[in-house]
Amino acid sequence: MSKVIEISKITRDFPLGQEVVKVLKGIDLEIERGEYVAFMGPSGSGKSTLMNLLGCLDTPTSGSYILNGKDVSQMTDDELAEIRNKEIGFVFQTFNLLPRTTALDNVALPMVYAGASKSERVERAKEVLTSVGLGDRMDHKPNQLSGGQRQRVAVGRALVNKPSIILADEPTGNLDSKTSVEIMNLFDEIHANGNTVILVTHEEDIAMHAHRVIRLKDGRVESDERKAVSSV
Repeated sequence: MSKVIEISKITRDFPLGQEVVKVLKGIDLEIERGEYVAFMGPSGSGKSTLMNLLGCLDTPTSGSYILNGKDVSQMTDDELAEIRNKEIGFVFQTFNLLPRTTALDNVALPMVYAGASKSERVERAKEVLTSVGLGDRMDHKPNQLSGGQRQRVAVGRALVNKPSIILADEPTGNLDSKTSVEIMNLFDEIHANGNTVILVTHEEDIAMHAHRVIRLKDGRVESDERKAVSSV
């Protein structure tokens, strides 16, 4: 297996008035291509900050971050934006869909930024929506969909550019327990299809879907446990 993520001695400080708050305090981490990882930890442990760094939404104060062999810790904002669009698919707790836009157009949006033609976008978005179980809801807008269906649209949008990594931040946080199970089953399928999946969650039952659970505390890795899984 090849490493998709290598981070070394990552720190992240935030100035707060006259003080500096040290949120991440030297994290070393490697994630292999095709792994299914959950980050857990109490509020203030640094898991969201780490997620933002992994997703190239933020840059570290010090340390290095190698993503697919490229050092992204030194990249410009424009270079980071390109990496985000091509390499990383995001799924958020609040779905982050465009309200006046159909499911099909919401899913196709990252392909617009990637410069794909309209016919390519439509074809790929239809393929992805079908794969997440929404083949019959392509023309619906978010307010015509249930919470679970909206999250499926968001998952489809994350998959559309065939990214290296799917990053999901509390993906079931706004869903009831039955719908949460359905969405997590979808993530299990995505992982089974070969994607690297990284979740941030504070719920043990959600983290149990992952094959590796990394717990953070006070800006450091407290534990890193792999579950025994049969090799596929």
